[in-house]
Amino acid sequence: MTKVKALYRTICLVVLVFVLTVQPLSAAASKTIKVKITLLSVELVENNHVGNEWYTESFINGKRIEEGESVTLNLKSTGSVTLKAAVEEQDSIPDEGSSSSAVKVSSISKSITKSLNVVVEENRGRYSGNTAEWKFVYQIQKL
Repeated sequence: MTKVKALYRTICLVVLVFVLTVQPLSAAASKTIKVKITLLSVELVENNHVGNEWYTESFINGKRIEEGESVTLNLKSTGSVTLKAAVEEQDSIPDEGSSSSAVKVSSISKSITKSLNVVVEENRGRYSGNTAEWKFVYQIQKL
């Protein structure tokens, strides 16, 4: 009977050590971190006869943001920031393009700059196949 008690105590001790060492890891994973994202600029880089009137929009984790605006998010340390940029040429048959990227919270040091390039291709007419390129620049920082 003493061998069974010794085995039982050993098993309990191993389980207790396991529980105590795993708990801080899961607690750290659920830590909330504030991340501020600013849309620094939206720029038409190149336009090879695609259009003259444009509509641009950007989303941070699904929230719409305008140039110069910021969004502050409370994210888990295991989470990510999803950037999305879209451009539409405004005419009777609009041409459009979009781009997106995800940035892991764990990869953000203090502050990083991230760019998204959006290409819009002319879909009709004599300039069909020509492209316009837009650049969206974001600043992402931990607070």
